[in-house]
Amino acid sequence: MLTIPMQALSSKMHAPARAESRNGSSTPAAINLSVDQVMVEERAAAFAKRSIKTSAKLAGLKLAISMMDLTTLEGKDTPGKVAFVCRKAMQPMDPRYDVPPCAAVCVYPNLVKPAKRFLGSSGVKVASVATAFPTGLMPLKLKLQEVRSAARDGADEIDMVIDRGQFLSGNYNRVSDEIAATKEACGAAHLKVILETGELQTYDNVRIASELAMRAGTDFIKTSTGKVTPAATMPVTLVMLEAIRDYFYETGIRIGMKPAGGIRTAKQALAYLVMVKETLGDDWLTADLFRFGASTLANDVLMQIAKVVDGNYQSGDYFSLP
Repeated sequence: MLTIPMQALSSKMHAPARAESRNGSSTPAAINLSVDQVMVEERAAAFAKRSIKTSAKLAGLKLAISMMDLTTLEGKDTPGKVAFVCRKAMQPMDPRYDVPPCAAVCVYPNLVKPAKRFLGSSGVKVASVATAFPTGLMPLKLKLQEVRSAARDGADEIDMVIDRGQFLSGNYNRVSDEIAATKEACGAAHLKVILETGELQTYDNVRIASELAMRAGTDFIKTSTGKVTPAATMPVTLVMLEAIRDYFYETGIRIGMKPAGGIRTAKQALAYLVMVKETLGDDWLTADLFRFGASTLANDVLMQIAKVVDGNYQSGDYFSLP
């Protein structure tokens, strides 16, 4: 049984104070953060086996598109490439299919300005990775400078990475304090905290890191950078969803979730939506509280939409990359 005193997580965590101000309750002295590996993996596997009727499938596929952070995070990214991604995010498919725009475009900090310019008043948000993505190995002062710069340039959302070395060494206070400082540096921008679950080794660690990030003030928790294998998996995402559920029961605060990396097919995306619905309820079936980190996923979902509407598959050549 793994039980961690909450005061050991950090002296500067924001969420307990917010919880008291909202509902008058105080944070318990300790929370059980142990994860039943067998149960989590069995439940996650069950979600992938659900059958979905055609009408519900089409609605689910369109919902998945509306929740996507269309992402380009390559060393060869240019303003031209970002413009291309922005156009696709604003209109993913021919208008006759009635497909909504994506939730956001995710780019490196130096490309926030062109992304903001291209997206204009479309309603599609600009998300920027920061804090020495993807490793998180940079002095805190420089990380915060990067965050403030991205926010000044117009980023609506900041996707930060935790220092996994510090976390795995048990330095929870330091990790938590960095999240809290990053949240402050974001200003009006929302914060997503990337746990990089593929490097956290155990489900227990994923649960602890999720709890730590939520209590430090994040708006979203996110599985992965997409640069490490494994990235998002159903069991890991379920662990994080259950952490969000328990935190909501305790505080009344809704935290968002973003699985990223490794989700490549429409079938997988629908299984994730089923898992969200059954774990957190319909309130989380919105881009305000659930996102997919997407590059290759978008095209498969669009191909499936065309199949449902037209009765036949279109070639992948009809859909632009990413």
